[in-house]
Amino acid sequence: MQFELSEEQAELAATVRGLLEKRADSAAVRAASTSETGYDEALWATLCEQIGVAALGVPEEYDGVGVSFFETAVVLEELGRTIAPSPLLATTVATEALLAGATDDARKRLLPRIAAGEIATIALDDGPVLDGDRAEILLAVRGDDLVEVSGATATWAESMDQSVRLARLDLSAAELTVIGDGNAARARAELVGAAAAAALAVGLSDRALQMTVGYLKERVQFGRPIGSFQALKHRMADLLARVEMSRSASWAASYALADTDTDAAEAAFLTHAAASYALETAALAASECVQLHGGIAITWEHDAHLVFKRAHALGQLYGAPHRHRAAVDL
Repeated sequence: MQFELSEEQAELAATVRGLLEKRADSAAVRAASTSETGYDEALWATLCEQIGVAALGVPEEYDGVGVSFFETAVVLEELGRTIAPSPLLATTVATEALLAGATDDARKRLLPRIAAGEIATIALDDGPVLDGDRAEILLAVRGDDLVEVSGATATWAESMDQSVRLARLDLSAAELTVIGDGNAARARAELVGAAAAAALAVGLSDRALQMTVGYLKERVQFGRPIGSFQALKHRMADLLARVEMSRSASWAASYALADTDTDAAEAAFLTHAAASYALETAALAASECVQLHGGIAITWEHDAHLVFKRAHALGQLYGAPHRHRAAVDL
């Protein structure tokens, strides 16, 4: 199990962070979230073409980079830090579902398209589907089958967090082609989705922490920066500890899911534990960010509300924290 990034993984994180610092600042994120597509198409193209983020978990035989889910989680953490809307979460879950449950013919046909940057998603139930109205490759689990969907009607579903794109699907007139084992695809998609949400939550928590600490150093009250008050120091120290523990848990889960030698039960345990802890930490970090920024945090112009909305959205996408705790077999 890894508890630090390799030189290559650290370089990947630095490269993605450098690009996002230039292309996904607050103004860019807000513009992308409220655009017709709901994301920055040029940024997505750059991430795919220059860094290969969509191809990281795709084996080389299917035109991918052929590393692992762990590297994708490294990228997701960086995306979580900027709150940039991105199709990577949905595409990653769909990719892993294909690898786990699809026939080889389906993999040969679909995975090269994903590696090239086409957006993919998978519907696991009848609720809103992440990126369902902009996916070029749409999968679904129906009974025991993994199916490819064509001709579905997708309707955008408004959500509190504008940076998370949801859609409702009408499959009544769609063509469903069976391409594999739905049970295997679902099991993998649910675990990878939870681990990916945890990675995004870690990045978001770190963003909230840095924003809040920065403000506490600048805000002066009674002639002193409020960050010098002991009570606030303790709150930030506690939050820092939680963020670092969340990161360790997230890395452990992502590494377990990427390592084919890891026992399935252990991988599931680590994933549910990481999701529970990281998602709750994100909610706490967002709450502290809003409270300690005072009145400015409730204004539309400040980014605190973006952090708050994303934290609560992540807590719903692939299971709420209490559901992950319930899934941990003690």
